[in-house]
Amino acid sequence: MPPVVPPADAPKRHINPFLANDPNAKAKRLARALVSNMIVYLPQKREEGLANGTLKEIFREDIKKSYAEYVDQMGKDFADSTNHFQDALNDILAGGQRMF
Repeated sequence: MPPVVPPADAPKRHINPFLANDPNAKAKRLARALVSNMIVYLPQKREEGLANGTLKEIFREDIKKSYAEYVDQMGKDFADSTNHFQDALNDILAGGQRMF
C-alpha cells in the first residue's frame, strides 16, 4: 500500500513545541523552568535581591545548582555555546533587567 500524501492545499499541521526535537527550544524551556523554580520556592529572597541590588550574590548557590542541572541535561558544549540560561536569569529572575 503506498503512503498517504495529503493534498497540496491541505492545511499544515502545527508541531507541538513540547514534542519538537530542536535542542534550542528544549534548552530554552529547561532554562526557563529551572529559573522559574527558584522564584517559586524562594520568592522573598528574590524580592530582597531585587530591592537591594544583591540578586546575583544571594542566588549564587541556587544559580550554580540550577546551571549544573542544565549542563547535565543539555551537555557542557551546548550550554557553553548558548545564552539560554543567562537569558532566562535576566528575563525571569531579574525581571527583564540585564544583570547576568
